[in-house]
Amino acid sequence: MVSVVQLHPQNSAAALEPLAEGLSADDRGLIARALEFAEPLYAGQQLSTGEPEWPHALGIGASLASIGMDAAGRLAGILFAAAKHVREEGTLQATFGDEIAALAVGVEKLYQLRVATRPGTRTGAATKRDLRAEQSEILRKMVLGMVEDIRVVLIRLASRTQTLRWFAKHPSDERRSYAEETLDIYAPLANRLGVWQLKWEMEDLSFRFLEPELYKRIARMLDERRVEREQYIADAMAQLGRELKAAGVGAEIAGRPKHIYSIWNKMRSKELDFDKVYDVRALRVIVPDVKDCYAALGVVHNLWQPLPREFDDYISRPKGNMYQSLHTAVIGPGERTLEVQIRTEEMHRHAEFGVAAHWRYKEGGRMARADARFDDKIALLRELLAWRDEVADSAQWTEKTRAAALDDTVYVLTPQGKVVDLPVGSTAVDFAYALHSDLGHHCRGAKVDGRMVTLDTPLASGQRVEIVTAKSGGPSRDWLSPERGFVKSHRARQKIRQWFNAQALAETIAAGRALVERELKRGGAGQAGLEAVAAKLGFQKSDELFAAVGRDEINLRQLQVALRELKGVAPQRETAPLPASVAPKKRARGQGARTSNGDGGVLVVGMDRLLTQLARCCKPVPPDPVRGFVTRGKGVTVHREDCDSLRRLAERHPERMIDAQWSGVGGSYTVAARVTATDRPGLLRDIGDALAREHINVTAVRTQSREDLAFMNFTFVVENLEQLKRAFGTIRDVNGVIRVARG
Repeated sequence: MVSVVQLHPQNSAAALEPLAEGLSADDRGLIARALEFAEPLYAGQQLSTGEPEWPHALGIGASLASIGMDAAGRLAGILFAAAKHVREEGTLQATFGDEIAALAVGVEKLYQLRVATRPGTRTGAATKRDLRAEQSEILRKMVLGMVEDIRVVLIRLASRTQTLRWFAKHPSDERRSYAEETLDIYAPLANRLGVWQLKWEMEDLSFRFLEPELYKRIARMLDERRVEREQYIADAMAQLGRELKAAGVGAEIAGRPKHIYSIWNKMRSKELDFDKVYDVRALRVIVPDVKDCYAALGVVHNLWQPLPREFDDYISRPKGNMYQSLHTAVIGPGERTLEVQIRTEEMHRHAEFGVAAHWRYKEGGRMARADARFDDKIALLRELLAWRDEVADSAQWTEKTRAAALDDTVYVLTPQGKVVDLPVGSTAVDFAYALHSDLGHHCRGAKVDGRMVTLDTPLASGQRVEIVTAKSGGPSRDWLSPERGFVKSHRARQKIRQWFNAQALAETIAAGRALVERELKRGGAGQAGLEAVAAKLGFQKSDELFAAVGRDEINLRQLQVALRELKGVAPQRETAPLPASVAPKKRARGQGARTSNGDGGVLVVGMDRLLTQLARCCKPVPPDPVRGFVTRGKGVTVHREDCDSLRRLAERHPERMIDAQWSGVGGSYTVAARVTATDRPGLLRDIGDALAREHINVTAVRTQSREDLAFMNFTFVVENLEQLKRAFGTIRDVNGVIRVARG
């Protein structure tokens, strides 16, 4: 246990009073215990800004007291750095209980995330854009901290306020970056939570650091008119008080000071001169209940002329942080503008202390406190997510952060301190792919907070993850199995599928290359003919030709014909071409006849007006090389020359084989295609949509899934081989498709 050193009596009383204001005697005793515990821990310790930890803790406690924070929150603020100094685990729990220890640990984690993502801790100079991106990551961490306990965020706001106070007395080069970050993140957050006192102080101090000359000029203008303004406010208060009393409305009236940054912001946003900022002179009226608010408003408007379009009813339409009040601007005494705010005592308490005024840690059992905490957590999270538009660079807020409600996201760190957000249940594999595809492909193990873990271990927020890689190899197919639990994120699953698709394509190209090079060697063309052959067959690159040959989209007969044409040799035809001038109906017997079927024209040598049909087994399409087989009672069935069924028929009945060729007549042709793909929801729909974009009519589909793979057989209608190529190409572009081939 950490030894407890007693505070000197005179120091104890001085330190205790501002921190224990408004607390019971028992709670004051807890604050005193925390001070006694923390002072020796912080002795000689400094923050990264150079500020000693002990006065920083006292400043946090005083700020939390000023916004009405409960005793547990104030204790946790005092113990903001205790978690990193105690040597024995469980010391805080044993000394102060689980609730306060959890708050103190949460504050330390939030602070460590700020240190890890600070631009100065990373190599190289950060650009303005990089800084904003890092601030957005910090913002997400604050959302996470708020989900656990909103008081952690309030303590963080108090800590930032104290840091700015330190910079006001001890200027340094760092304070400008702290001021920018404060105006981008912390002040809007304080505004959303309704912690006005901290918001105003943070804004004024930040403005003072960023625009010192402008700050001084506005401050001088306020000071020059302070006496006059104070007398004007006193006279207006007295006049309004008399009118309210005469109307039977009981009210407390006070003058409200305007802070410097707010004045500048209004001057800048509305392009106003200082004299046109109406609420430099302002009154606040506090009445017993809501009906008195509207009664007081009537008195104000009867007494002084209201300014058009300067009235806001935040009682009937509260702000997102539940702020309620009536705001009006009038032409007051002496024809000067005057702002008047009217609210009830409860509204005023909320306006002054924000969420801290409504924190539900009161009497009742453990379950009641837990339920209250959960209700507040839900409501405040929704408000904070709605606040994103107030951030200066809202473009950095991603959609997945907007959708990250409660337990949907975990946040982990790289060894260098970069923050990565992942879906809950994500593993080291998801983490690796989130950083870089190659890191994911070569991932073989992981260290979480310095300990080796299995790749299917779910990650938790705040953990630091290091990936162990191999120089070669790739992902495992097991990673795609939902039952194995290796991958949770869509990005990782997509990258793994793309890798396997690329591997399958490489294998297809290699197989096609071997076939093409063999034919080139046989035909004497050599390597120099590759590009020419590819161009002859309608491909821009030789790899496209190899892939088409590997998928059986281009057969060896077509390849041989292209080679002969390139060498200047006329293609050898197994049937003599018929004269173009001879019409089919006038051809002599034995010269050949053209089929008359709906699928297109085929010339069959030696037969006149013979019934022909395209084989259903191989579904030939022009200009596939074809041959005919004479059937009993059904005429000639036309097959592709490389059809397995035709080969078997030729072995059994060679006498029935007959030469055939395409006549060149257009038409439509039924084609079968085999598709192999990584199985996923929506795969069949995506392939169907792809074919529909090519205006291809699908007539039949049959699918089967085995071991995370989908095997699909499509039957569709095309007009020619070019349309078939386009169809195959668009199917291959569908996410997850590995192979497409003729059926």
